[in-house]
Amino acid sequence: MKISIITSCYNREVTIRDSIRSVMAQDYPDIEYIVVDGASTDKSLDIIKGEEEIIRGNGFTASHPMFTMKVISEPDSGMYEALNKGIRMATGEVIALLHSDDTLYDCHTISDVVSEMERTQCEFLYADGLFVDAEKTDKVVRNWIGGRYRKWKVRHGWLPLHPTCYIRRDVMTRLGLYDESYRIAADTDLLVRYLLENDLRVTYLKRYVVRMRMGGLSTDNSRRAKMWKEDIRVYSSHGFRHVTLTKIEKMMWKVPQFIMAKFM
Repeated sequence: MKISIITSCYNREVTIRDSIRSVMAQDYPDIEYIVVDGASTDKSLDIIKGEEEIIRGNGFTASHPMFTMKVISEPDSGMYEALNKGIRMATGEVIALLHSDDTLYDCHTISDVVSEMERTQCEFLYADGLFVDAEKTDKVVRNWIGGRYRKWKVRHGWLPLHPTCYIRRDVMTRLGLYDESYRIAADTDLLVRYLLENDLRVTYLKRYVVRMRMGGLSTDNSRRAKMWKEDIRVYSSHGFRHVTLTKIEKMMWKVPQFIMAKFM
């Protein structure tokens, strides 16, 4: 089973190397890694190209003969356009996302995901993730435990953590990609479409698969007001009856994550 991992990047020279190397470190052999850079103006593209050269070198290809990396760099309108570009380029059976501030949890992450997808024959897998301090990455800020999937939970604001989701490419082709009219909440819209309005074979893998630095597109405090408006729009567009209440419920699902992190 080939896994296509997509990273969108714009001016992330401080973190992008860590993201790439966490993919390179995987012990699963059949990975297609796609980096979509939005014409960065810092050193991001130089770093990406440097890592690509390492991957194409004899040492890495000898030990990872099935690993491929594709890089595209051109202006885009934002993260979701970049992700859609990457998905359309992908040839793997399963699509995964890794943001340019984040890293895969450990070197066995993809192997364990594939084993569970093959065991359950699911179409959509999600797991657990850690939010860590942007500077002190060993300090856990939020402990996101996905828990069991139930449609009633989605109706009440629950969704899995987006970067823990592994989705079969034929499902994404059939159900549609990210709605680029959203700047922040296109992932919420996609997950509601997939998990509430369709009957996919969904499985939960109880293990951490990603470390996310706080301060990303949806965790930046300056963007929370815009995210509120976009979430309300998502819920309205999907016919939720009490959209403001659902948004509040979504926030309440997150409270235990911060509490659990205090004990880690």
